[in-house]
Amino acid sequence: MKKDKTTIQDGLRPEYDLKSLQVRKMGTERKQFGRFIVQLEPDVAEVFPDATSVNEALRFLIRITKESSEISQHIGSDV
Repeated sequence: MKKDKTTIQDGLRPEYDLKSLQVRKMGTERKQFGRFIVQLEPDVAEVFPDATSVNEALRFLIRITKESSEISQHIGSDV
């Protein structure tokens, strides 16, 4: 007995060539414009639950470093 070939109606136009499409990479290799991916060491990652908390801590550190630098420059000019 021969099986009947059933036709599948997909609703796509005939000019769409799905065989020529490329597979998109996923994960860390995928390009994200305007973003950088930084991998934290496991001991550091334990402290931060998400990206927002990492960013807040880094902004705080940047601010403190700038303020400390300004204070040391001010003290050095008084001597």
